[in-house]
Amino acid sequence: MNTLGYEPLAKRVTFDENNMWVEFADGRKLGIPLAYFPRLLHATPEQRTNYEISGGGTGLHWDEIDEDILVKYLLMGVSDRTRP
Repeated sequence: MNTLGYEPLAKRVTFDENNMWVEFADGRKLGIPLAYFPRLLHATPEQRTNYEISGGGTGLHWDEIDEDILVKYLLMGVSDRTRP
């Protein structure tokens, strides 16, 4: 079930010193603190930019650091689900 009423689709990811910026297919841009995702926070800039957009834009994947993020969770404010 999609509680957002639509499926948000990522088209690009960029980073600054403290944030991950996700650009959506509909033109919006969302900033997420890197502190929400420790693997990204501790990754090198090269590792951060080595990502794949999966599922036609529904997911983000970083193979080298073993990070997977569902785009809809970003809009819901959900952070790293692997932490206790």
